[in-house]
Amino acid sequence: MNLAEICDNAKKGREYALLGNYDSSMVYYQGVIQQIHKHCQSLRDPALKVRWQQVRQELTEEYEQVKGIVGTLESFKTDKPVDPPAPQPEERPEDPAVWPPPIPAEHRNPAAVKRPNSAVKQQKKDSPGLQHRGAGPGGRGQTNPKTDRPGARDARGTKAKDDKGKRGAAEGGGDGDLKKFDGTGYDSDLVDALERDIVSRNPNIHWDDIADLEDAKKLLREAVVLPMWMPDFFKGIRRPWKGVLMVGPPGTGKTMLAKAVATECGTTFFNVSSSTLTSKYRGESEKLVRLLFEMARFYAPTTIFIDEIDSICGRRGTSDEHEASRRVKSELLVQMDGVGGALENDDPSKMVMVLAATNFPWDIDEALRRRLEKRIYIALPTAVGRVELLKINLREVEVAADVDLDLIAKKIEGYSGADITNVCRDASMMAMRRRIQGLSPEEIRALSKEELQMPVTMDDFTLTLKKISKSVSAADLEKYEAWMAEFGSV
Repeated sequence: MNLAEICDNAKKGREYALLGNYDSSMVYYQGVIQQIHKHCQSLRDPALKVRWQQVRQELTEEYEQVKGIVGTLESFKTDKPVDPPAPQPEERPEDPAVWPPPIPAEHRNPAAVKRPNSAVKQQKKDSPGLQHRGAGPGGRGQTNPKTDRPGARDARGTKAKDDKGKRGAAEGGGDGDLKKFDGTGYDSDLVDALERDIVSRNPNIHWDDIADLEDAKKLLREAVVLPMWMPDFFKGIRRPWKGVLMVGPPGTGKTMLAKAVATECGTTFFNVSSSTLTSKYRGESEKLVRLLFEMARFYAPTTIFIDEIDSICGRRGTSDEHEASRRVKSELLVQMDGVGGALENDDPSKMVMVLAATNFPWDIDEALRRRLEKRIYIALPTAVGRVELLKINLREVEVAADVDLDLIAKKIEGYSGADITNVCRDASMMAMRRRIQGLSPEEIRALSKEELQMPVTMDDFTLTLKKISKSVSAADLEKYEAWMAEFGSV
């Protein structure tokens, strides 16, 4: 008896079962069970014979499972008769909008089958059972494998989108409270992804949450917020800026400034990164860029914040540039040239403002730099700003009387806002580290909250500053200042 043949037949039986080819699987199972039975009869070792009988029993159980699946499938074919196609409902003169006469498939289009809102409401009010009428076999709710696939667009797909938009408006509190973007012409998955991952109607970050950066706040108010408050003034040559670029070292608060702008002027906030606008399918990334700006115009007034814009729109014409990347850049440039506020007669209250942030302004394409008309330098915090940052970060913890914030601010000169936050976080944990030193895990878990609420001392900051250094070098600051001297627009 060839043991390799037994193993091969058992393997094939399982593979065919996993693939859904149950008839072939049953044939292989029957054959291997008979082979193991003959093999057991030829064995003389009782222990070995018992093991092979166990294997045969396991394969028999698998065979019975496959046989049960086949029996279940056969019951669907034979036990339940196939219902004849249900006749189309007759046209009812008293309510023609609910059940229109059937339309030939070649003449069907989404606009031809949309039902008026009044007709839908009348249907729900007068005849609540009608909305479940298409659930039976052959009815209007029956699925169609040719059209029920991602990207298939027919009358049913358009109706589903309309219903989804109505549900979104109902959840938002009624008509007018929450607009829903109509994604007709786009893949519904792309629209849902942008709605879910990007749209933020209240970032809840205010100017007071950002220490220092008074010049940047003033420029952003003038470029974004004031056109919302004084639309009659910002027209003609005083039209709002199409785009604002924030340049500076990492951790200086560029993203927080963008969120504060969206909060203060009450716009819909689109937070975009390079991963949002990229796709593995050819031509899909350009569609995403166009869809983003169409949604922004729909939800206007809108703030589109593109973080790390150098990763999306780097300099064109370089040797390592990919053709797909160039198409995305071109689409982004075209859309930015046509956003709201570009024309003299556009309403500033309906504008789309593009805010961009980068740590590498020298890598940005020249055409994009031209479209980002205001270019603001977000510098490292000043001495006053460092004290404010220390106060903001320490407002939730108890600070000892010996802590001199002015002295600490002098020691952290050259630190970014993110560096200062790390210093405060580490210093606030020093007391906890001293308290749990040498304790067992059971003793640590038994500590009460009051025992860990110890004030932050000056010694804690001294120890922390020995461990945490600044993250921005003097050479980097010189590069930013040189670029701003050449291309800045403040």
